[in-house]
Amino acid sequence: MLAQEMYKFRDDLAAKGIIFCYSGYMTEEILTGIGGALKSKLALEQEEKTRARTLFAVFVEQVQNVVRYSAEREAMDEGQDAKELRYGVLTVGKKDNKYFVSCSNLIAQNDVERLNKNLGNIQSMDAQDLKTLYKKTLKGDTPEGSKGAGVGFIDIARKASHGFEFDFAPVDKDHSYFCLKAYV
Repeated sequence: MLAQEMYKFRDDLAAKGIIFCYSGYMTEEILTGIGGALKSKLALEQEEKTRARTLFAVFVEQVQNVVRYSAEREAMDEGQDAKELRYGVLTVGKKDNKYFVSCSNLIAQNDVERLNKNLGNIQSMDAQDLKTLYKKTLKGDTPEGSKGAGVGFIDIARKASHGFEFDFAPVDKDHSYFCLKAYV
């Protein structure tokens, strides 16, 4: 029964074009490991170098969003270097000759409106508008709550040659589940 369940799960993933699937706590080490496997898979498929680099860049940005912002986390006390493990789900796949990277994770309910507005705005922009926003954001102050320059979603949109989609699903009064899927 166990083997049948897992084989069906494998078939379900394959039917959706999923090449890699990871669900669990994400770290920089996980990013490096899966990234290496992804690079090897793209090399085996003899994927065009530019497209492979673009897909890899989107993959890195997506995983970093989970590592930095997932509301589902556990603290690790390692002396002075306290760290957090953050939980998320990652899939990388190919369907209809388009690669996709999808990451999802729990977020605070009070972030949904801001993210929805920002992502909707980014999604509506053309390449030139995205370039302008990217430069403006890099030169500006770090956005409130950001652990970087605030250009992650803009960068994903610039690289997602076939666009991106996103969605939120309420989980409880304090949290929603967030998913972003970018197509290269």
